[in-house]
Amino acid sequence: MSVLDGPREERRRIFHEGLPVWVRVDGERLVLPDGRSVAETEATYLAPCDPTKILCIHLNYDSRRIEFKAPALTTPTYFQKPTTALNVHRGKLNRPAGCQYLNYEGEVAAIVGKPMRNVSRDEVWDCLAGFAPANDVGAHDFRDTDSGSMLRVKGQDGFCPIGPGIVRGVDIRRSTLKTFVNGKVVQEAAVADMTFGIDYLLADLARHITFLPGDIVLTGTPAFSRPMFPGDSVEVEVSGIGRLSNTVQETPAPSHRIGHQPTDSVEVRRVALGSSGAAS
Repeated sequence: MSVLDGPREERRRIFHEGLPVWVRVDGERLVLPDGRSVAETEATYLAPCDPTKILCIHLNYDSRRIEFKAPALTTPTYFQKPTTALNVHRGKLNRPAGCQYLNYEGEVAAIVGKPMRNVSRDEVWDCLAGFAPANDVGAHDFRDTDSGSMLRVKGQDGFCPIGPGIVRGVDIRRSTLKTFVNGKVVQEAAVADMTFGIDYLLADLARHITFLPGDIVLTGTPAFSRPMFPGDSVEVEVSGIGRLSNTVQETPAPSHRIGHQPTDSVEVRRVALGSSGAAS
């Protein structure tokens, strides 16, 4: 059954009485399998999936490509986040001391529901468990050393918040993606504006890589990714799917001063600040 076909179904996972529990949403309460319920505002969320891999596309909206002054795309390119980057609804986004370019990137996460390899674009929709809002957080202070792999830029612990739940039964192709900082819209685009559709991305990757249930594919962000600051409230909303909320905080720098340190170069500013920083 296609993940696009209704009725809408949403599952969330919370930590309750020492255990992870899947719940359903009923208004402002979350209903446990045994019929008890908890107030949504009091819930401690867990990620709505257990991925073996988190794969991401570099550029997938023309607004972002133009902002980067990149040539027209013919095929997608990808990078990978470690699974330790996973974070949750209402989780903290940590900006290590010494970093200043911790950027938001609102995205749609596609979550795999069953093993997938060598599938057609049409078959992709039958293999997905659902969708969730996600934030492809990046510390561009490390772009001078890891711009290819994006490992320390996008792969640090907690740099992939996702949730609050996983939703199916919604035609994601008709949804709109918005990112808010302190309640103000800072990114907005129709999912239909993606250069490469979600079915294209999964079918392309599955030609070479086996997807397993819970695996995540982040599907790209539109223009106007910019730095977040300690105390900021950052939310990613996908219409029909949900709204992910996180707060930025500053944390101590790593204890041992080895390897590449955060830098503030022209290239770092070009990416972190977009056109507003290109002339800096």
